[in-house]
Amino acid sequence: MNNKGRGGNGSLLNKDSRAVIWKGKKFRKGSFGLFLTEIIAILFAVLFFGIPFYFVMINSMKSSEEAAIMNLAIPRSFHIIENYLEVLTMNEGIVLQAFLNSTFITIFSVMILIIVCSMAGFILERRKGLAKKLNYVILVGLMIPPAIVPTIWVLQSLGIFKTIQGIILLESALHFSFACLLYTAFVATIPKELDEAAFIDGCGPIQLFFRVVFPLLKPVTSTIIVLSSIQIYNDFENMLYFFPGAENATVQLTLYNFTGIYGTSYHLLFADVLLISIPPLILFIFFNKKIVAGMTAGAVKG
Repeated sequence: MNNKGRGGNGSLLNKDSRAVIWKGKKFRKGSFGLFLTEIIAILFAVLFFGIPFYFVMINSMKSSEEAAIMNLAIPRSFHIIENYLEVLTMNEGIVLQAFLNSTFITIFSVMILIIVCSMAGFILERRKGLAKKLNYVILVGLMIPPAIVPTIWVLQSLGIFKTIQGIILLESALHFSFACLLYTAFVATIPKELDEAAFIDGCGPIQLFFRVVFPLLKPVTSTIIVLSSIQIYNDFENMLYFFPGAENATVQLTLYNFTGIYGTSYHLLFADVLLISIPPLILFIFFNKKIVAGMTAGAVKG
């Protein structure tokens, strides 16, 4: 048998076949590098997020004396039921009341954000002349922090200071700019031909928005629900300044219950931290993919 069709080294494989094999080896090499990168990323995630979570969880199960040592050691005796029951029943169940207050504030604030910001984003995108004038005002809301004393004065003048209605309106206003910009960017990806077709079919402006446009905003709406809910639920500073009072406790303010001048009940403090972290953690786990999809969907038009 002659050497025709053989490679330079006598191989039966031709030049194209060897190129395919070489590319396959290169691909497998790249796959190993990607796998190694993923492993390193997981290790860093465990280091920066898993260890703090373990620290809070394990210390919430210890006695007062063991928790005061502030280490990662497993407790000699577990006090899970006692600690969590004491947290939930302390000060006539103020933690449960705080859960209700924070949940109520979060739900209604997000509802206002979705309705108002989606409509505002639609108008700003469809009316370019109006958008140029108002976009600067919206950006100011992102760059300039709220002034505490003037805001309290405005709330007192309206008679809604230290009321749940006032804090809902305030939280909605503070998150308006970010949500409005997301909606405006996403509406830009919706063809204007849909508006024209809806008008031809007899839709009015309200029907056009709620029947045609709003159902298409689900990705960015999911993003705003998750991000705004977590921020409002975990808000500490605004609740402290604009919603004071023992009866107006929210989940973040309950952390004060376990700190004092002469000592801190770390086992109860960590138990409270773990309890108030569960709802946003569950929300983030189920909607984390929608966050990225909603924020990047409006990045490219067309």
